[in-house]
Amino acid sequence: MLESSVVQKVLGAALRSGGEWAEVFVEDRTASSGRLDDGRIEELSSLRDRGAGIRVVIGETTGFAHTADLSENGLRIAAEAASAVARSGGGGVKEVALTRQTQPSINHIVTMPETVAKADKVELLKRANVAARGEGNSISQVSANYADIRRRILVANSDGLLASDDQVRTRFSVTAVASGDTGMQTGYKSTGFSMGWELFDRVDVESMARGAAQTAITKLKARPAPSGAMPVVLAKGSGGVMFHEACGHGLEADAVQKNTTVFAGRVGELVASPLVTLVDDGTMGPEWGSFSIDDEGRPATYNVLIEDGVLTDYMWDFLRARKAGRPTSSGNGRRQSYEYLPMVRMTNTYVLAGQEDPDEIVRQTPNGVFVAHLGGGQVNTATGDFVFGMEEAYLIENGEITEPLREANLIGNGPEVLKNIDAVGNDFAMGSPGMCGKNGQSVPVGDGQPTLRVSSMTIGGTAS
Repeated sequence: MLESSVVQKVLGAALRSGGEWAEVFVEDRTASSGRLDDGRIEELSSLRDRGAGIRVVIGETTGFAHTADLSENGLRIAAEAASAVARSGGGGVKEVALTRQTQPSINHIVTMPETVAKADKVELLKRANVAARGEGNSISQVSANYADIRRRILVANSDGLLASDDQVRTRFSVTAVASGDTGMQTGYKSTGFSMGWELFDRVDVESMARGAAQTAITKLKARPAPSGAMPVVLAKGSGGVMFHEACGHGLEADAVQKNTTVFAGRVGELVASPLVTLVDDGTMGPEWGSFSIDDEGRPATYNVLIEDGVLTDYMWDFLRARKAGRPTSSGNGRRQSYEYLPMVRMTNTYVLAGQEDPDEIVRQTPNGVFVAHLGGGQVNTATGDFVFGMEEAYLIENGEITEPLREANLIGNGPEVLKNIDAVGNDFAMGSPGMCGKNGQSVPVGDGQPTLRVSSMTIGGTAS
């Protein structure tokens, strides 16, 4: 992407004004997407974006500048601008010797999506539309979305680090709407991995579309959800987003150092049920949130955050680790693009599998709610309070899953939920791919969990 000699000169320019530490982040990003709605292709787009972000740190001050001009002169001007923001004195010349670091690829890309004809991508959308509508006349609307992105990055800093990565992600989703006497209901299925067009060798888009349609049709028969506190069983892969939002963000070091999380200063304490081990893992094969290096050039790592209920560590980026006196980050420095500063972010966050049979967990729940798919929600990281939508849920009666429920909310508190998990299944699965927003930036993340039961959660239903 850039010659190492050019990068060395840019880092030198960033340090001449007295900078203590400097970084160059270069990105070359290509992407394409398509959307079908009501049988018509509504959107086909592609983009190419290249540029660099330059960061200079002096004491507690960070200077940052970004540019789309990747010439040596353009980069030098951006470096001097970043230095001017961070400057607190100094001067002179500082040479930087770069040593290239090589990390193993998380996945071998068989077919780059950029080499696939747009007509083939459109055909996927059309196949999904036909399959969903084939499930019955009650299907009144179908939308399907395809997206791929290739992101080539290079990271170098004044510690001598020089690393690069080639990240490819492909995603597909289907939404089906069914109409009936009780109104309209929605079914949704999605898939996405850090891989190329070969995703569709392992994923059948027609099967996905039929599944979305069947969910919508089933929900036409749904009864109002009960209200009040009761046991909740989360199906495997269905509720990882709750741990991501209600617990994961509170374990990011920026929130910890600002003391805006209930988990601050609690390393070594029992914060969850002893059945719970929570992990953030950027090395997880071709999962959606995986990569070889983070956006600060650090290798992706497997980080145990909570082990057997005990808080063991937080997630760290470079600056937060530096402030805490840690030798290195945990590989959780991420940014949306070269136009943004990196910050502490999750990768693939999940609860490890336990020992119990998932069917037995349901049988041992006399009455409650079974959540097959949890939607988005809102979380207060300072308190851990949250509200999540149940997109697909069923009643549990006498230890059996019975009637479907209309969409309702799960209301609770992250730390309390962690402590109230009283059964963990042996059937781990990752959930749907997601994009996590934080401070105006969005990055791809994964989450998952085995079937598990929370002994008591509040259902915001409407049934009397």
